[in-house]
Amino acid sequence: MYTLLVVDDEPILIRGIRSFVDFKALSISEVLEAANGEEALDLFKTHKPDLVLADINMPKMNGLDFAAAAKSLKPDVKIAMITGYDYFDYAVAALKTGVDDYVLKPVSKTDIQELLQKLIGKVQEAHRQQEVTKLVDGLIQSSNSIDVSLGYKSQITREINSNLSNLEFSLASLASTLSLSPSYVSTLFKQLFGTTFQQYMIASRLDRAKLLLLSTDMKMYEIAASVGFEDPNYFSAAFKKRFLLSPNQFKEKSRE
Repeated sequence: MYTLLVVDDEPILIRGIRSFVDFKALSISEVLEAANGEEALDLFKTHKPDLVLADINMPKMNGLDFAAAAKSLKPDVKIAMITGYDYFDYAVAALKTGVDDYVLKPVSKTDIQELLQKLIGKVQEAHRQQEVTKLVDGLIQSSNSIDVSLGYKSQITREINSNLSNLEFSLASLASTLSLSPSYVSTLFKQLFGTTFQQYMIASRLDRAKLLLLSTDMKMYEIAASVGFEDPNYFSAAFKKRFLLSPNQFKEKSRE
């Protein structure tokens, strides 16, 4: 759910936005109001809203100065300017300094609804990128967690990461690559990773699937195959067991 701050010295515009925008459909749970830039900045410091609609021409502090101050406090806030034709050049300048969008007065219900949808889309995309970055960083850290005193760990990690999509990859094939017996590799693996080979492979494949769900538009069966699951139903069941959400539920939740 999102918090919206509307900043304008024309009460009729704020009343209009409150009356004709379907906030529930946009997942906006709270709407704050301010009549000038200074009042808006005070509200912003307290509530840290996700979205801002602000006029450029306002008393005490204009919209551009307010936007710059708000972005310095919360860089990921999404701000759109509402302005008249006389201030069109200012709106264009605002886009170059970090403001995310603008609309020209007079505004309609459709204008505001579409503008808010665009801002929310930018918030969701930023969140997805943050999640992808976290997952990638985690995979890199996992790949680089080399235990020098137990020299096989880095090689095993490398082999696993390069074979997540390989349906034929097994403990026996890993043992063959290491030129060791499967029984020895099984014991060694549990010492190094604290779990069995099979459990580690499933967890690694599901972590990779999570990354693909966030960063691609691949279909579920395509993701399942790309991370080494021959049966999409088994993939979905394993994913839900690990993350308490089905793959589709996880993808939908990441967009909220």
